[in-house]
This record gives sequence, C-alpha cells and structure tokens, in this order.
Amino acid sequence: MKKNIIIILAVIICAVLIKFVTSSVSNYFQLKAKSQRPAPNVVVEEVQSIDIKRTFEAPGRVISKYQVGVVARIAGYLQKSYFKEGDDVKKGEPLFLIEPDEYRNVANSSAANVKNIKAQLEYAEKQLTRASELVKMDYIAKSRYDEVLANRDSLRAQLSSAQAQSADANRNLSYTTVRSPIDGRIGMITVTVGNYVSPTSGNITTINSNNPIYVTFPMTAEDFESLQASDSVNHKQRKTEILFQNGDRYKLTGVQDFHDNKVDEVTGTVTMRATFENPDGALIHGEFVNVKLYANNPSKMPIVHQTAVLENQAGKYVYKLDEKGIPQLTYIKTEGQNGDNWIVKSGVQIGDKIVTDGLQKVTPGAPINAVSKEEMAEIKKKTLSAQQEKKKAWFSFTKKDNDENGEN
Repeated sequence: MKKNIIIILAVIICAVLIKFVTSSVSNYFQLKAKSQRPAPNVVVEEVQSIDIKRTFEAPGRVISKYQVGVVARIAGYLQKSYFKEGDDVKKGEPLFLIEPDEYRNVANSSAANVKNIKAQLEYAEKQLTRASELVKMDYIAKSRYDEVLANRDSLRAQLSSAQAQSADANRNLSYTTVRSPIDGRIGMITVTVGNYVSPTSGNITTINSNNPIYVTFPMTAEDFESLQASDSVNHKQRKTEILFQNGDRYKLTGVQDFHDNKVDEVTGTVTMRATFENPDGALIHGEFVNVKLYANNPSKMPIVHQTAVLENQAGKYVYKLDEKGIPQLTYIKTEGQNGDNWIVKSGVQIGDKIVTDGLQKVTPGAPINAVSKEEMAEIKKKTLSAQQEKKKAWFSFTKKDNDENGEN
C-alpha cells in the first residue's frame, strides 16, 4: 500500500516538473521571438498647448442669503395669521397677531400715568417759581423752599420712570403684531391660530430670502490652485452657470464672488459661492444643482489629438515616452474638447512626447521605431499595396483551382 502511494506521488511530482520545464522553455522562446521582432514603426509628437478659459464643474446647493426663524417676542394666544404657507412677503408686513388687549391696557395705563405726573410736575414748577421769589424777600423760610425744590425734582424723576415704563409697554404692544424681518418666502407654520405662544415656543415659521440667492459648491484644492493661478489678478466676479437636476439650464448667469479661507480637512475641497438673481423664485433654498464655473483669464492647457487617446475600463490613456524613449501607458484626465483635440487636465504636460500613430502595434515598455508622418504614410501605402497584391494572388489561385476542379 505504501509502495503504491509513493509511486503515485512520484508520478505527480514528475508531471509538475515536466509542466514547469515546458512552460519555462515556451516562455523563453516567446521572449526570444519578441526580442528578435523588429520594433514597430510609430509617429511620435510633442504635446501641444492651447490658450483657453478653463471651466470647472461641481455639484452645488442653493442657499438663501437670509434664513430667519420667526418667534413670538411676548406671551399670548395666537389670534390671527395674515398669510398662507409658501407666500412671498415683504419686510415689515404683518404675519401673525398675538392677543393685544392685555398689552394695550398696560400701554394705556402707562400713558395715563405719564400724563398725571406731567400735570403734577407743571404745578410743582409753578410752586418752585413762587417759592424762589418769596425766599428772596424772606417771606418764607429757606427750608420751605428746599421742600418745594425736592418735590419738583422727585416729580421729574417719576416722569422719566413713567415714560420708560410707557415706552416698554408700547414696545410689548407692538410685538403683538409679528412682522416679517426680511423679504422672502414663508415656510411651514409650526404653531396654528388658537395656540398659546411665548418666546420659549421656538420658531412659529421660517422665512427664506429668495432674491438674490446663493449657490455653494466645492472645488478641489488642485483645481482651486489652478483657478487662482490663471486669475491671479482678475480673480473676482467669475461667470457661473447652473443646471437643474433634469438637465435644464437656469436662464440667468451668476457671479462667483466668495470662497472660503481654508481647505476642508476631510474632503480636501474649498467651498465656493456664487450669487444669482432669482426674480421668479425658480431657485429654492436647499435645491441641488450642477454648477459650471468659468475662469476669467485664459491659461495654457495641454491638448492631445483624439486619435492618440485610447480608453479602457480604467479610463483614457496615451503612450508617453519615458526618459529612455520607451513608451509607457499613461492615464490622463480630460476636461472637454477643442475641435479634434482633448483638453488634458492631468497625466501629460506640454512638451511631453507621445505616440500619435501606430498605437495598435505598441507594447508598453518595449522599444519603438519613431518615424515622421510622411514616412508612416509611405509605410502604410506600401503595406496596403502588399496586402492588395496578396489578396489578388489568393483570388487568382482560388479561381485557377476551381477551374481545374471543374474540368476534372
């Protein structure tokens, strides 16, 4: 039994060794054949440049310039609402009425107290005038004059206090009519008529301003640096466009007029902001849009002809020559087209050498034979002619063979 197992193991090991040796020999001959194969003819050109105003795209969000929560500044029952949810309101327009009777009574009482003290003060002023004349002629004692003077001063102080109380009462009375602090659109009402409200009740509703309106969007630190470099002097009021989620373009253009002063540590982006006019209220606070930002000044960008660019699942790529003149597969990022050329964002630089013709024959890391466009055209012409001759000979041989078979 043990002898059989040993024999089986020996056979398996021999089979593995034979397969390994066969594979190694096959790879050796393949590599030898490749090394002996002549380098393919290709056209190599330098990456050119174009002056273009760059554009940057990013997802954005519509944000109201002002977002104000409307709260009750006094306590009482909500008696009336002057608007409906979703209405547009102007600054100073009445929104709600909180029962005013109690506050009106306090205001009227305070006003009456002010009038009463004023009357007493007028009398005290007259008394003081008489006393000042009499004390000069020694008709009254100096102590009596001092009493009249003190009474007048006391009434003056009482009047100031009463006027302050009256002003406070009128202020509270004005709070019974809740007015809009800004121009904007009313949101949902959280407290309906008939409910008791107070300063601790929270927002009764929220008003979002809608004209003008902001759109905020992120920009990568790399793109931000490129934008700042191209617009180093003229770096304000950049043209901005937005598209809705359904692909429709908003009819008005905006201006990018602000950017944050830091790069977000988590996302590696800088928050940008554009301002748009919104006269029809088409842009709504919180809405998601797609933003397209235009640089103010043109900058030089690498361009690559479309025929020099291939694509696979990982993205677009070209064959760029390294320092030894060997082509290497290099992935590129593009940001639009200019005629028949791709505008390159990253991957190759102006002046880099890339393969522009004969790409199908290139093997990354393998030598090439660089020829001119004219030489490549001649090579293609000869290759095509040879193929045509070969095809003609094949058809001639086939016809002759058919004729001979027919005679037999």
